[in-house]
Amino acid sequence: MKKYIITLAMILFSPVFFSSCLESYLDKSPESGLTTEDVFKKVDNFKKFFRDVYEGRQNDAGTWREWNIKCGMPFYFDMWDQKYTWEGITDCADMGRYMEGQTLKSGQVSAFVNKFTYDRSRRPILGSMFTAIRICNMTLQNIKMLDADQVIIDDYTAQAHFVRAFAHFELFRIWGPMPYITKVLGPEDQWDIPRLSKHETMIRVAADMDSAATFFAKAGLMRRDNPIPGAPGHLTLPAELQQLPNGVTAKAFKSRALLYAASPQNNELGVKDWENAAIASWEAITVAKQYGYDLMTAAKYKDNYVGVAYTNEQLWGYNWGNWAYNNGNMQGMTNGVFGNSKSSWSGECPTQNFVDKFETKDGYPLNTQAERDIAIAAGKYKDQDPYANRDPRFYIDIIHNQAANIIGWSGAKAQIWFQMVNGVAQYGELVDQSYLGITRTGYYSRKRWPENSVKNQTSKNVTDPIIRLGELYLNYAEAANEAYGPNGSAPGASMTALQAVNLIRARIGQPDVLAKYTASKDEFRPRVKNERNIELCFEGHYYFDIRRWKDAPVCYQGPLMGVTIEKVPVSTTYPTGFKYDRYALSSDRQSNWKDAMYYLPFNTEDTYKMKNFVSNEVW
Repeated sequence: MKKYIITLAMILFSPVFFSSCLESYLDKSPESGLTTEDVFKKVDNFKKFFRDVYEGRQNDAGTWREWNIKCGMPFYFDMWDQKYTWEGITDCADMGRYMEGQTLKSGQVSAFVNKFTYDRSRRPILGSMFTAIRICNMTLQNIKMLDADQVIIDDYTAQAHFVRAFAHFELFRIWGPMPYITKVLGPEDQWDIPRLSKHETMIRVAADMDSAATFFAKAGLMRRDNPIPGAPGHLTLPAELQQLPNGVTAKAFKSRALLYAASPQNNELGVKDWENAAIASWEAITVAKQYGYDLMTAAKYKDNYVGVAYTNEQLWGYNWGNWAYNNGNMQGMTNGVFGNSKSSWSGECPTQNFVDKFETKDGYPLNTQAERDIAIAAGKYKDQDPYANRDPRFYIDIIHNQAANIIGWSGAKAQIWFQMVNGVAQYGELVDQSYLGITRTGYYSRKRWPENSVKNQTSKNVTDPIIRLGELYLNYAEAANEAYGPNGSAPGASMTALQAVNLIRARIGQPDVLAKYTASKDEFRPRVKNERNIELCFEGHYYFDIRRWKDAPVCYQGPLMGVTIEKVPVSTTYPTGFKYDRYALSSDRQSNWKDAMYYLPFNTEDTYKMKNFVSNEVW
């Protein structure tokens, strides 16, 4: 792989990279005489060197671009000029503008895969993650030189293990198994390294996270903002400290890694893998609770994403600061009708397929027509009043027609409809046809929207909750169900798989899972998956979950659906004054599945250059 060799030789294997590190990170040229000892002995120099795993940048035509682990964070992926999100390249959502994301969803990526590998102006995830791995390995090799308090040494040892594992994890779930690089490779070392198995890759990630947790504990940094067991955090650290991982974060990521290891796509040990994942998840929950983390209340639920910098549910997050209504970072997540951009913004538009995952408030599933028929017969759902009596998260996560509290808009309600007047279609405000990226599905995503717009020109804090306590309960529920059944629990755990799911539901005001779905692990599994889909929606999980479950072939087969909404007189048939019709999106907005789509390919021109490192299939 020519480009792979050149790039990763510079990043992983060449001593030239060390000189470039010094120049980039310390504003020193190689000729200045700065030595390895100067970097790793002096605390200030060392911190500047290591800080680049979080904030390092590279110049692209005069503009400094992120070249650090932010490239592996879900929200950052969504903030780019290609204007699509991880969800937008699945059946979960359509992107308002027809752009590259639709091509990706249809199974074509090779023409622009470099945007994910080394293109500094886009999302160079592969290059950035390997750069971080190199920095971590250099740190671990030289940390003993550091002339500092043992707490600082232990903290940075922990961070190096954590970031190395995080980078390998992100590479894995996007490109599949990789060599697990744990030393600084020189020019004489083998660079064409065989890939590990999928399962072994995740086991190595989990082990590194365990090491990180051990050193964080030695440093007294299981939590940074008040590391007193049983006390809640004060959440007032400076951003550069609050954004750093801690011991609880490491335990949480171990839970995530072992859940991936146990999943159908990666499982090698059968039930034993699920047992290990359940045990790790319960351990992470226990430690998180011990250090004061807790689920936010229903009233504060959206604080996890917007409004405040950090919450006690976020085990690790990245705060992006205050975003105005027209902040360009939102152009992939939020439609231009809110940002007053007629031509450039796109916006994440949930499909009807995904909207159907939100149950009724009585717990009736609505995923299929058969399930909807059961709910209709029980008087819990109406096709022509489809947004009444739904899971409370529906109103938090989805902007639907007549959604309430759309501040500044007509009647503070979302107007997503058309009406015929003298044979001419007239449109509601949120489907103004002069905007290129308006919804084709009848919905907009609300979960991460800061509730501001051209008609409510405010600024709000925006945070990526990279991993939060809510996920740990769902990790535990999934693993415990597969290992022990819905009413079983991991050794030493005080909660069953069913109780963990019900806890997440109760927090938001949703009733327990209906008993008819809890008789066996096979019957409960779809409800566990659905709960995860809803609780973690638009946080960057869905794309990867349907792949690790091996559900993607079915999810992508479509058809992807939307809803047309016509304003009509109120009647018995149309009690809300709107006529709702489900319809298949146009053929160019449908999805297509190929098994190659489990992972992104490498650059096409690189695929013939490796012998031991077997490449991914090109889409």
